[in-house]
Amino acid sequence: MKHFILKTITLSLLLLSASCNRTNAKNESTLQLETKSQQPLLQDSTKNQWTPQMEAEFQQRAKQVITKFAGKKYGTTSFESEKRSYPKAMIDFLAGNRDKAIAFLEAEDADAKSHPHTLGIDFYSSFTLKGQVRKYFYFGKYLSPEYRQRMRQAMQLLTAEDPLKRRFPERRKFWARSTDNCDSWVDCRNTDNLKAMRNSAVYLFAEETGNEATRQAYKKRIHRNISTLYQIGQGEWDSETYLGHTVTAYLNLYDFAKDKEVKSIAKAGLDWLLASGAVKYWRGGFGGPTKRDYGNGNCVWCALSTNELGLYFNDSPIDDPKPHHDSVHLITSNYRPHPAIVALAKKQFNKPAELLNSKPTYENWKPGNDTAPQFHETLYFGHTFQLGSLAKGSGGDWNGFKMMTFNSKHGVDYFIAATGSNPKKISTSSVGGDNIAQYRNLVIFLNDKLETPFQFFLPKSAKIETKNNITFIRYEKTWLALTPINLDIKGINADKTSKISKRYSQDQIITATGTGNTYSGFALEIGEKKTHGNFQQFQNSVLTKSRLDINQINNGVVEYKGVVGKVKLQHQALDLPKVWRNGNLHDWKNHFAVYQNSEGEKIPIYQGWKQGELRIEAGGYKFTRKLK
Repeated sequence: MKHFILKTITLSLLLLSASCNRTNAKNESTLQLETKSQQPLLQDSTKNQWTPQMEAEFQQRAKQVITKFAGKKYGTTSFESEKRSYPKAMIDFLAGNRDKAIAFLEAEDADAKSHPHTLGIDFYSSFTLKGQVRKYFYFGKYLSPEYRQRMRQAMQLLTAEDPLKRRFPERRKFWARSTDNCDSWVDCRNTDNLKAMRNSAVYLFAEETGNEATRQAYKKRIHRNISTLYQIGQGEWDSETYLGHTVTAYLNLYDFAKDKEVKSIAKAGLDWLLASGAVKYWRGGFGGPTKRDYGNGNCVWCALSTNELGLYFNDSPIDDPKPHHDSVHLITSNYRPHPAIVALAKKQFNKPAELLNSKPTYENWKPGNDTAPQFHETLYFGHTFQLGSLAKGSGGDWNGFKMMTFNSKHGVDYFIAATGSNPKKISTSSVGGDNIAQYRNLVIFLNDKLETPFQFFLPKSAKIETKNNITFIRYEKTWLALTPINLDIKGINADKTSKISKRYSQDQIITATGTGNTYSGFALEIGEKKTHGNFQQFQNSVLTKSRLDINQINNGVVEYKGVVGKVKLQHQALDLPKVWRNGNLHDWKNHFAVYQNSEGEKIPIYQGWKQGELRIEAGGYKFTRKLK
């Protein structure tokens, strides 16, 4: 049986790079698909160039994903369950279980009676739409002619007018206990990933059925949403989960749009999203500040975004043990990220390097919300770690402080600091009032609440010792010196550690409590072999050279002088903190660029605020894309 599955997987992989031209009658009647993406170099202007080796390695990883899903159960089609069940069935088809998969894909929908306006075909939820698109346009030739025609008629009915403006008498559920239901014919939710799914699907359906007015309306929306990325970035920025969902939505558009301009716009969106993911991705992990961080991605291969990005970037020492079913969209797509983006993900650029980046407000499409960034990020790449922070720390659903360090066996380890006391939300836990100053490998983290609870997330393998009130934390190749500021470090908290043990069995929580009448927090200095020699040299240097100045802490002012460089912070309750980077007062007005090197060079990635151009230089490759 195993040999049969591997044989059918090999056969299926020959189909993965199909052009899927819907107007080609030959393709409608044969299983033999074109394999243009396996040519030595892709010369089409709508495609990024990959070498034969890069493509062969991608196909091998695709085979591993297919093998893991082969023969598994699909699930149901009730509510928006197709977000899981359709991709699983599609992967099982690629594994050779074609009859079973097709029977499920064209079975009557569990909620068919709720969709008489589209002939029982479910085109409501954005997650369902994403699966319906690939089912019809990629796997459609294997569906029965009757079901395929029924789907096409349903598309025509859905897009005869803008389905977002057509109304049901009552709201409809997305899932059993949902509260954000819509009365429109199609998903009305406006998160970036859901909009991308909805707009791509409706556009493709309208294009397929000749409903030109709807097609043009959605073409404009798609262009506006993607051009925003090149102006101010993404509202749902760097999400450990939703970056992946947005990528797969635009893969649909890229793969199946007939309009060459739309295909080019979709490619621009994918290039930008993969570049943003490449900045935060490393060795199967995903680190630095993130929006919509649910605390579930703080380990290697733990997040949807890493499941997908890893298929392209291929730099983890271990294979993805539990790939995501949405990988089917990448496996069956012709899109490949530019080699410069791949090199950026692998951190193939001169280090150390520091980026000063910005992130827009979430609802950036509303009037006035694009006048300035909401978040100011500092991201530092050492030789064995990458550390990122936000000036205002964590809050709501965004993480404001996260670090990844090199681990030779499983990729990376994490170090996360947060206020608050909920270990399951360690990435975003905050009591409010966090201010962070970062200069390269130096950090000051200060909070203005009384008796502020702090918690630190780190691996059990890290070696911890305290000397002269400084806590030294030793990772495999990276060393931390944590100096408390009116902070009582309690040590490893067994109770809180047990609450994360199911997902993070190899990690632990250290807790601490603020002791000052006003401000509390810590200073952090990070060392490694390239900059500090060995651990003992680093420790001795910190003990003899580094100094914490809290003489003005009652005014919210703290300064930390490290072995190399210094950083200073003045806490501001409402505004951005005042930050001095190596003695120079930081001007936040010079921190508007979406991506910029702190030294003024436009490497490895650069995108100015509202300039409409993304530039990447890494691994010997250069990439530039403009979109107005």
